[in-house]
Amino acid sequence: MLPRFWRKIKYRYNLIGSKCKNCETLYYPPRNICPKCRRRGEMEELELWDEGRVISYTIVHETSDDFKLNVPYIIALIKLENGVIITSQVVCNPSEIKIGMKVKPVFRKYGEDGEDGVIYYGTKFVPAD
Repeated sequence: MLPRFWRKIKYRYNLIGSKCKNCETLYYPPRNICPKCRRRGEMEELELWDEGRVISYTIVHETSDDFKLNVPYIIALIKLENGVIITSQVVCNPSEIKIGMKVKPVFRKYGEDGEDGVIYYGTKFVPAD
């Protein structure tokens, strides 16, 4: 895939969810059909750049060589202000993470394909306070 084409895919650089126009339920990742309303629902895309709070987390101390993340790192369940719950990495010192901690989304590097390859970016979270 050409890098120029890859960058134009809106889901690559945005935190996109969906909202049912019928029952107003929010979903992440986005859905094509509302599980509550089924065919009566009409889905619309929605950017989810709200701050949120950590509702649960784990600290990863070991990973495969293919994953290429410095350990330890934090993976958390985050409840955004609009009610959507997502799983994401929280970038901070593991001693700082706490249940209820306020976090905000940021644009960060995920990884790259080799030393001369394509660099991947996306949404992670950092402490908001």
